[in-house]
Amino acid sequence: MKRSIFTGALVLIAGAAALMAQQPAQPKGPAPKSKAELDALQALFSQASNPDAVIKLGDEFIAKFADTDFKENILNMEADAWHQKKDDTKAQIYSEQALQVNPKSYQADIMLAEVIAKGTRETDLDREEKLGKSDKYAKDAIDNVKDAAKPNPQIPDAQWDEFKKGIAARAHGAIGIGNLARKKYPEAAAEFKAAYESDPQPAYMVQQASALQSGGKNDEAIALCDKVLADPQMHPAIKNVATQIRAAAVKAGGKAPGGE
Repeated sequence: MKRSIFTGALVLIAGAAALMAQQPAQPKGPAPKSKAELDALQALFSQASNPDAVIKLGDEFIAKFADTDFKENILNMEADAWHQKKDDTKAQIYSEQALQVNPKSYQADIMLAEVIAKGTRETDLDREEKLGKSDKYAKDAIDNVKDAAKPNPQIPDAQWDEFKKGIAARAHGAIGIGNLARKKYPEAAAEFKAAYESDPQPAYMVQQASALQSGGKNDEAIALCDKVLADPQMHPAIKNVATQIRAAAVKAGGKAPGGE
């Protein structure tokens, strides 16, 4: 199923929104401890698509309801909001706080894996330290989401399984990005392939093609690019990247299956 790799956060937001409406007679799962907390939660979740509002209301909520059952969820929402605002330093801070609340928070793990991997350059003196952390967070995300319970029992099993595969795919993608910075192109290609197999997003196939081309596997890169370019529904931006990778592979002496 073609979908954004970031829609997983919305699944958890929806689940938490449903759980917060539980009656006190239901002891399982997180629940608001007062009507004031419930109202504040509803106000926050209603602004889930507004990063600035999420950050403002989230900070206010945690300050007012320090013992809330929803602290991890809100910190992860705020981390995602900062990421949307392109401030990954703040995203990292909030994700680390979420891990302090729940060391098995795969949402925090995957955010940290991605922002660290994408923010690390091959010329960084502390490159290996950063990428080592990113790899660990990515592997923790895969392990922690594997047996995670649904945040809302009403979420269909198939949808929850798809969400978990999406988290695993993002984790493999983050490791792949780290291997690109290390110039470990075969390893990067393998991780992007694993990401695509878990969640068949064309972006992963393009990343795999890029890693293959960088590693001198030009014929294989061309074959993958041709698969992407053959899809008439493919997003123009992805087609553009695939076209550039293909051109680089051809220039380097690669040939399409059957010759070109």
